[in-house]
Amino acid sequence: MHARPLHCQPRWFTRAILGTFLATALVSGGSSLMAAEPTSQAAKPAAPSTQLPKGKQTTLGLYVTAAQAYEMWRAAPDKVKVIDVRTPEEYAFVGHPEMAWNIPYAFVTYTRKDGKTEWGPRLNPTFVAEVKRYTRPGDTLLVLCRSGDRSAKAVNLLAAEGIKNAYTVIDGMEGDKVTDPDSVYVGKRMKNGWKNSAPWVYTLDPEKIILEEGTTK
Repeated sequence: MHARPLHCQPRWFTRAILGTFLATALVSGGSSLMAAEPTSQAAKPAAPSTQLPKGKQTTLGLYVTAAQAYEMWRAAPDKVKVIDVRTPEEYAFVGHPEMAWNIPYAFVTYTRKDGKTEWGPRLNPTFVAEVKRYTRPGDTLLVLCRSGDRSAKAVNLLAAEGIKNAYTVIDGMEGDKVTDPDSVYVGKRMKNGWKNSAPWVYTLDPEKIILEEGTTK
């Protein structure tokens, strides 16, 4: 069993996802673009693990910022793979690095019980298998989530399965929240992250989106 790319989903499902996305894009003015081109900088370890929150630390100890991750990919696009482990909804509607494969670490499920809607994460049971399927043994993996927590968990899962060349992007796609009480952006994710330091898009490539669990013959 493994997940299926968007183009392999039932036609009604694909139309629903893409239709909703297109409607949102039209409401927002149709823009698919994004951050200004970052200045070039050498990729290097972002910070010792002792300086990172525990939830962002990994067993491999390989860390990069979003800006460094982009420079690593740009220097060797054939050998560096960006793996976006956010949900398909985040990938589509928040935006994503154009080169990123969306292989979710977890999906969000919703249930209705006693008049209340409950939701929560459901781990993707084929996550490791899909990463191995869409990458090569010698590739460097740059694992991205919203702000560096899920990506750390995803890297630890990959490491436990023998993948040792996986970096976590510590500031993720949206970045950390601004904490300066005098800033107009306080509480918002405007501090760092891919959206604030490297190019990104809304455009969807069906070949790179692994939407949900599926079966193959």
